[in-house]
Formats: sequence, C-alpha cells, structure tokens
Amino acid sequence: MLKHLIHKELKAILLSPKFFTTFGICSLLLLISVSIGIKEYQAQLKQYETGVNLANQEISEETSWHNLEYKASRRPDPMQIFVSGLSNDIGRWSLISPEGSVKLKHSIYSDDLIFAVFRFVDFAFIVQVVLTLFAILFTYDAVCGEREQGMLRLLFANAVNRSHYITAKIIGAWLGLVVPILIPTILCLLIVIIFQVPLTSEHWIKLITFLGVSGLFFTFFIVFGVFISSMTRRSSISFLISLMLWVLFVLIIPRVGIMTAGQIVRVPRLAEIEGQRDAFAKDKWDLFYKGMIQRAREYYAENKEQDEMAEWRRMEEEDSLRKEVIKDIENHYNKLLDELNRRRAARGKLAFNLSRLSPASAYQLAASDLAGTDIGIKSRYNESMSRYRNSFIEYVERKQKENGGGMAGINIRMSSESGLSIQVPQANDVIGVSDMPKYVPEESIYSGGMENVVINAGLISLYTILAFAGAFIRMLKYDVR
Repeated sequence: MLKHLIHKELKAILLSPKFFTTFGICSLLLLISVSIGIKEYQAQLKQYETGVNLANQEISEETSWHNLEYKASRRPDPMQIFVSGLSNDIGRWSLISPEGSVKLKHSIYSDDLIFAVFRFVDFAFIVQVVLTLFAILFTYDAVCGEREQGMLRLLFANAVNRSHYITAKIIGAWLGLVVPILIPTILCLLIVIIFQVPLTSEHWIKLITFLGVSGLFFTFFIVFGVFISSMTRRSSISFLISLMLWVLFVLIIPRVGIMTAGQIVRVPRLAEIEGQRDAFAKDKWDLFYKGMIQRAREYYAENKEQDEMAEWRRMEEEDSLRKEVIKDIENHYNKLLDELNRRRAARGKLAFNLSRLSPASAYQLAASDLAGTDIGIKSRYNESMSRYRNSFIEYVERKQKENGGGMAGINIRMSSESGLSIQVPQANDVIGVSDMPKYVPEESIYSGGMENVVINAGLISLYTILAFAGAFIRMLKYDVR
C-alpha cells in the first residue's frame, strides 16, 4: 500500500503544470549562478596572479632596505563559486612592512559598490531562498487540499494506514522535487570540470558535503510544508501560515539574532581602535623625538671633536630606540586587537546561537564554513599575513645588518683600514631579494570549522525530525471530513 501511495503522490507532482515551470526556473538559475561564479573566480584568479607578479617586480627594483614594503595578495578559493559568503567583503591584499600593521584593502564590494547593493546570487542563495519557497508551494496543500476535494474521505474509507499515508506524502514529495534538481546540479559540476576549475580532492569532499547539507535543508522545508498542511483544514490558511513562517525562518530570525546580540554585547568600531593606536603612537613618537634631540645635544656638547666610531655607535643606538618604539606601538595595537577580537567572538557566538533557531541560518552557516568563506576568513588571513610579516621583518633586519645598516638607502661600513665609508646607491643599483620569503597562504585559510558544520547539519536534521514527528502525530488525529 505504501508503494502505491508514493507512486500516486509522485505522479501528482510530476504531472502538475507548475512542476515544469519550477524545474525550468531552478535549473536555469543554478546553471547561470555557477557559470557566473566560475567567470568571477577566473577573473579574480587572474587579478591575483597579476598582483603577485607586479609586487614581485616592484620589490625586485628596490634600491634600499630601509622601509621595504611588499604587497601580499589573497588568493581566491574555488569554493566561492558555490558559496561566496564573505569572500567579496574583505580586502584582496595588504602591505607588509616593518612599520605598518596588516590590513586587508580593496574588497570587490568597496571598489564597485553596485555589487554591494545587489550582491552575487550563488548556489547557496538559490537553495536557501528559491528552492525552499518552491518546496512550500508544492506541499502546503498536500493534506488539506485533498480534504477540500473530498479525496481523503474516499481514501480512508478503504483500509489505508494513516502513518503510511503521511509517510508516502513526504517521500513522494521528496522524490518529485529533490531528484529532478539533481539534473541541473550534475550539469553544474560538469561545467566546473569543463572550465578546468582547480578543485583538489579536499574541495570535492567539501563540495559533496555541501550538496548533502543542501539536500537536507531542502528536505526540511518539504517535511515542514506537509506538517503545516496537516495542521490546517483549508489550503488557503495553510498557504498563508507556510509563507509567513518561511519569511520568519529565512529572512527575519537570522537578522533578529544578529541585532539582539549586537545590543547585548558591545563591540567597539575598528575606527575607535585605530584612533586609540594613533593617539598612543603620537605620544610615543613625540617622546622619542624629544629624547633624540636631547640626546643629540648632550652628545655634541660632550664631543667637541668629530669621532667617526662614536658617531656610528650613536646612530646604532638611535636606530635601536626607534625600533623599540615601533615594537611598543605594535604590541599596544595587538592588545587592542586581541580585546576587539575577544568581544567580536563573544558577540558572534551569541548571534549564531540565537540565529540557529532558524534552519535557514544553520544552513547558511554550514555552507559558509564548508566553503571557507565564513566570518572567520578575515581573521585567518590577518593571522597568516601577520606570521609572514614577522618573517619578512626578520629577513629585512638581517639584510640591513649584512649591508651596513642600510639607513635610508645608504650603506655605512666601518673598517680599521679604510675607516668610515658611506655608499649611496645609484639609480640602477638594486638590492637582491631572490632569497626573500614568499607569502603562501596556509591550507587552514581555506578551511572553515568542520565541527560547526556538524553542529549546524545536526540542527537541520533535528528540525526535520521534529517536523516529521509533528506531521505524523497530527495525521493520526486529522479529521478527514
């Protein structure tokens, strides 16, 4: 009997006029989103390669080790084709220098504001908004619609088990809606292969997991639609309730969770932190320059005759004090950033916990974690570039010592035979940076938290089970008259 009921439900969906329209629209949107995502990824990859080559060329033409800078670029990840997340919101490169902190600049949305207004429509967005809405449209009258037509009274006049009936409704709707969507999904994967997108085995595992989570999320709304239909006696009422709850789940709860967390946990703006750093830096530099002038006066008052060796030692001491000031400013800024990140983490944890009351929010968080385009992408890049900056500074300081200090492009050497020698590099004298460490992002940069994926997928499964249990219990008591 269950088999016949599933066949009946599946036939009703596949022969419905709205099925072909829905299938065509979803297929077109999925194919277009992936095609545009591939082109956008290839454009960003080309821009990244051009930026790296230009940065390497610029630093190879430098003639001084003093205040040497390097532009480290953020490499795009293929997973952003399916889940763009926050990859377009954060900057694409950062200057790496001894006197400047890491700060990602020039995001796609900041350079071209029209994209920030409308944003990209990716695979995850289509699943979260379009497919779930279609699932509601196909299931809101699954039970109450047949009651209005008098089919339920006729059906249960026979020996039909109610639990079999509601199970067949859900399985039939799932087969009728999920299985056809596999066709454009497979075509999307073929397009990725045809365009030779560099997906590693890890990328494929994440992509398959992402498709599985998407199917689970879509399943929830199928079961949820059947549940609401079993709760009402009229299809018009069921449609209004289903649509209202869809808006609540997809659009309202995720935003309300973020707003509520923002009111509970106050996080200072980055501009406030930078203002505190600039004020601290100004005080430190003012104190340093006053001390430098005072030390110079005392030195020349005590040393009437020119002593090249003493002058050299004085210059080394001043440079050492200058580096200490830079280090103090950087340590103070790092403490401010640590406190900022701690507050942000507390607010984010609260916001996500509140927003996870919605399965749509849980799905979005799981998708962005799998793609590595989650909220932690900026901090992971900042940490990666900060580690590279430390190695870059060590390299520059070592080269400065090897070349006699390299202050302001001037090499100063001292020997017992020739005394003090000062060499000013000519325009065509370039420093050798062939052994300079290159910035290569760690693999963790592209990895979101898999434990969060498990938690969010588990929540979606829990919501699906609860919706199924509600539909099952309600159907046992449903009045078919």
